[in-house]
Amino acid sequence: MSQKILSHVEASSLKADVDAFSIGDTVDVHTRILEGEKERVQIFNGVVIARSGSGSREMFTVRRIVSGEGVERKFPLHSPKIAKIEVKRSGVARRAKLYYLRDRVGKSVRLREKRDDLVGDKANAKKPAKKAAKKAAKKATAKS
Repeated sequence: MSQKILSHVEASSLKADVDAFSIGDTVDVHTRILEGEKERVQIFNGVVIARSGSGSREMFTVRRIVSGEGVERKFPLHSPKIAKIEVKRSGVARRAKLYYLRDRVGKSVRLREKRDDLVGDKANAKKPAKKAAKKAAKKATAKS
């Protein structure tokens, strides 16, 4: 009973349109910042290394390197201070938390990029077509 009430109260504070992103993605987080009377948007870009919590308490951690020093920042997913989350690059992650990136330096920090062009049947369809083209080329050179 109390769980139903809690979820009903939480529903009012959840964002309707949450941008889809996953662990390993390079994102730009647009945050609203109030300076006196003015409001401006500041962009924090980096790699999503963790997501935690659920409902209105869901958080995500973004890490980036600034002048040789690692900087991590945690954002509440449903916060009104976050204007939008823009995915720049999708990375392949085989873990839920990428804390091992904290120990890495230089190019080893980069993650392999997800490739949409090699998904499902398309990947399997391209391989035989390439093999057939190579065989045809070999036959043509063998005949002449």
